[in-house]
Formats: sequence, structure tokens, C-alpha cells
Amino acid sequence: MEFTGLHSTFPQNNEPSLFDSPAERYLKARQSVQRFTVTQLGLAIFSNENSNKYVVHSYNFFLFPSTLGVTDVEFTLSACSIQFLSHYGFDYNKFLKDGIPYMNEVQEKILSQHLLAGSWKVSSALDRDVLKKAIDEVTCWIAAAEEEETMILQDLNGYQMFEVQLVLRQALQNVWTQPLGDKKVMVKKVSPQHRQVLENSPYDHCQEEFILLSARGFTNLFQTLVKAKKPLVGHNMLMDLMHLHDKFYKPLPESYEEFKRNIHHLFPVLIDTKTVTKSIWKKCPFPRVSNLLEVYAVLCSSNLNPKDPTCPVIALASDCSRYAEKKSPHEAGYDAFLCGSVLLKSAHLLLCRSTDDAVEAHPSFSQYLTVLAEYVNKVNFIRGGVSSINFSGEDAPCQRPPLLVVHVRGWPGLNERQIYQEFKALCRFDVRWLSKNQFILLSNKYKHVRRVLRDYKHHPHLRVSLYRHWRHSPRVNCLLQVSGIVALWSLLAFVLGGAPCCSF
Repeated sequence: MEFTGLHSTFPQNNEPSLFDSPAERYLKARQSVQRFTVTQLGLAIFSNENSNKYVVHSYNFFLFPSTLGVTDVEFTLSACSIQFLSHYGFDYNKFLKDGIPYMNEVQEKILSQHLLAGSWKVSSALDRDVLKKAIDEVTCWIAAAEEEETMILQDLNGYQMFEVQLVLRQALQNVWTQPLGDKKVMVKKVSPQHRQVLENSPYDHCQEEFILLSARGFTNLFQTLVKAKKPLVGHNMLMDLMHLHDKFYKPLPESYEEFKRNIHHLFPVLIDTKTVTKSIWKKCPFPRVSNLLEVYAVLCSSNLNPKDPTCPVIALASDCSRYAEKKSPHEAGYDAFLCGSVLLKSAHLLLCRSTDDAVEAHPSFSQYLTVLAEYVNKVNFIRGGVSSINFSGEDAPCQRPPLLVVHVRGWPGLNERQIYQEFKALCRFDVRWLSKNQFILLSNKYKHVRRVLRDYKHHPHLRVSLYRHWRHSPRVNCLLQVSGIVALWSLLAFVLGGAPCCSF
């Protein structure tokens, strides 16, 4: 997927941090997903045609929130994201003018209720102008028209085809409407009796189910994918899954565990190629790359299993051949093609290394799923205490390098940003304020911890040491101070209160 933004800066401190647990990161990402929308979704369907050949049909969908209903959808644009997509040739005209509508179950329910009650309204100012013009034309025409005479309304786009018909039918009891296609609607003058017969016809394209089918738009395809129960493959796909849930299923719940259960119910088999390739890089002496296009290039390299006849053959379908001729990074359909290809090539590599015997001539996809079993439903977790989120069970316990505490001496006014800049040149740490003149550092690499402890051993203003909860925690220090005061007062009370008793 491509989005109008990735990480919202509202509210403050909403950016991902090494300090985040999976549940904390989910709540941060949830706020971002609620603010941004999906601009483009890529879908690549891999079909095992014969033996080890896979034919790929790759599709690219421009999406835009549904504007048919009682509420107008709002979303935010991130300048950095817009600039990034523009650099790679993203077509914003297609997104804004031709984007396929979509809605989640809550939005659909609201629209359905208003259609039944006749209380729906037109949100777009442009649509209101089109409707006013159409009503004026029909009103002038119908006064002199005979029964069964017709007229044609032209140049109606998208939902205007529905909105014009609903408004005219509601306002005039002696007209009937019918879409003709090609942006045209036929208006016919009819008797009230004939109108009643037409309203009960099963071929009326203005019935609620037809309107909802159109308003759901891409959501219809999403529901088809859910019913298919095929393995869903992505690369670094946590944000994609959150947008799938929020835009096409239901608004994201506050509960992280509920979100995981819902996704597992929708897509029982998830495979994140980022999780798979991270493991492969640890086991094999290949260049460590993270960019999807670079991962694909490494796996396609002739240095990797040269002339292996058992390696899966991946071919783009004849009507989807554009990506065979031209690289299109960050175009969603192309990235989906890369992602599925990376999965097959990674699975084949793992299969070759899992057996001492030669791999059979044409490995089946079920064999690939077997060697991928340990990665199924493990979605990559970026910069955190766990390497992945487990959508089919409990997450693994957090495993981080030890925390460091920085005590500042003779350098007044230092804040988190300045501390970050101080250590940035040496290695990457996330910083949190602990107490006056004290900050906590957290890295995701043990070697960074060792380097800082070594290089800052004799720093004139910064004393760095391992964080000890009982020693450095403000809560523990506060508790010890309170306990000390209580103990002191208890001792004084005992001494002072016991003195008179000694005189008897």
C-alpha cells in the first residue's frame, strides 16, 4: 500500500521508539492510521500453473474514500510522504479524480440506515450544483411533457448517477429514472400507478443493495480476499494490516489484542517477507539489505544458487507485462509483484538449506509453506523489544540490550534532543528524560552499548553507566525517601512517646 502519511506527529511523542512495547506501538500507529488514508493498493495473485512455474497477475488500485453518505471523510496529508511519492511518479490526479471508493462496515451501516429512512444527504458542493441543474432541467421539461415521454440527463459522474435519481424520485411522484451508462440518466414521465409498479421491480438499479454495492467499491474485493482464505503476503506489513482493518473492515479497536484476533480471523495465514529475509541474512553470507527492490535483486543474483533448475520460475501474465520491462518501485502493484517473488525465492532457498539431499525437481508450494512455518503470522516489528508480532498467539517476551543512564554534570539545560545529537555520531540510541540531570538511553544493538560505555568512560560532563532499577528509578527513590521519613517519624514517636513511661 501507499498512504498519504506514515507516522503522525500529533500528538507529540507519537513517533515509534525503541522503548515501545507492541501494545504501545499499536496505539501510536492507530492514531496515525486514523489520520491518514490509503492512496494506492497493489495486489499480485500468484498461480501455480504447472510444476515450478508461477504466473503473476499484478493489479494497481487507486483508492479514494466514499463520498456517498451523511458524513464527509477527512484525512491528513504528510508533506514528506507526498514529496516521496511524487519523486517516484505517483499520479495524484488518478488518486483524487478516479480513485475507487471504499467504506468499512460501520460507515456502510450508517449509509444503509439513512437510505431506508430517506434522510441521506449530498456532501459534495460540486454534486449539489449538478443536482440543482438537473432538477431545474426536469422541472421545466415535465410541465409540458406527456406521459411516457422521456428526456436524457448527461455528464453525470460517479455517485451523481445515484444522487440525481434519488432526489428526482423523492421530489416528483410522476417521474421514473433509469441509468443508461456513459454518464447518462433517462427521466420518464409516468402515472402514479405505473410508478408503483416500477418501484417493485427487481431490475431497479436505485434499490438499496445496488447503491451499497457501488458505495462499497473496493471493499467488495477486500471481502472476496477474506473469503478466499489464501496466504496474504506483505513486506513490513503491520501498517498495511492496520489500514486494511480500519478502511475496509471496522474502525481500529483500542485493544491491541482485539486487533490481533480480528486480523487472524480475517487472514489466518500471514507471511511477512521482512521477517523471513531478516532470518535468511543471519544464516547466509549475503549482503544485508532491507529495501524490497534490493532484496529482490539479491535473491535474483546469479551468485545465489547459480543455474538451479529446481528454482521457481516466475512469469508475469501477458496482460500484466509492464513490470517485466520496467522497474516501478513504490508503485503498489509492482511492489506486490516483488513481494510475492521474494517469498517464493526465499522459501526455495530455505528448502535447499533444510535438507542434505538434492531438492526434488519441482517443489510444491505446500513444501515451501512447510519450511516457512516458523515465520507464519509473525509480522515484522520495527525498532522494538520484539522482532515480530505474533498474530496467532502470544508475542515473545521483550529482549533488549541493557538500558544506560546518563548523568549530566556541569552542562546545564540539556534536553532529550541534545542528548540524542550528542550520541548520534557514535551510534543510534533512543532517549528518555529520567530525572533532573539524568537521561535513559536504549539501543537495539549490544555493540552500541559496549561502545558508549567504553568511549564515555572519562567524559568531563557525561557519566554513563548501566541502569539499575533499584538505584535509578525515580519511583523507587521516592518510595525509599517516603519509607525513610515514615521510619524516622516512627522512631521519634517511639522515643518521645516512651520517655514518660520510664518515670513510673
